[in-house]
Amino acid sequence: MNLIILLAFLFAIAGFFIYLVTIYNGLVAIKNDIDKAWANIDVLLKQRHDELTKLLDVTKGYMEFERDTLTKITQARSQYQQAGTVEQKAQADQSMTSALRGFFAVAENYPDLKANSNFQQLQQRITSLENQIADRREFYNDSVNTFNIRIQQVPDTFVAGFMKLTPRPMLKVDEADKADVQMSFAQGK
Repeated sequence: MNLIILLAFLFAIAGFFIYLVTIYNGLVAIKNDIDKAWANIDVLLKQRHDELTKLLDVTKGYMEFERDTLTKITQARSQYQQAGTVEQKAQADQSMTSALRGFFAVAENYPDLKANSNFQQLQQRITSLENQIADRREFYNDSVNTFNIRIQQVPDTFVAGFMKLTPRPMLKVDEADKADVQMSFAQGK
């Protein structure tokens, strides 16, 4: 009888240990998914920055009076290159997105530039990259949300505490990007 109790006790201990290992492995997997998701975003941001060099070269001759717009893009590129943390890179990414919106809006005033095939190809490439970045941001935020929920739920919170895991920040939209767009269809006379 004592042998049965001892085996049951050892079986319970082994089951509990296996359960903790399963939680630990799950948290490690989610943590690594977040890192992978950010790395995927980072690769696309690098591609976008590489394409911007070409785009700026194509537009310099056409937009010589739009130095402010070109300066904002150059500053955003520099901010990204100097960023070291995910938060700094996310902020630099937001600055770049805003600068690109302004850039493409100003480019509308230059029909010769819009007709340039190199400009059109680069604009399409950057737009494609922007869409891919948006998709990757969504996946990143989903992974961060899952991670943050898991490390705050019982019993995962005990294992997360042992692992010294803390909640990760989600990528957020800049307040300026949430503002209503003013549209007017009135024709000037």
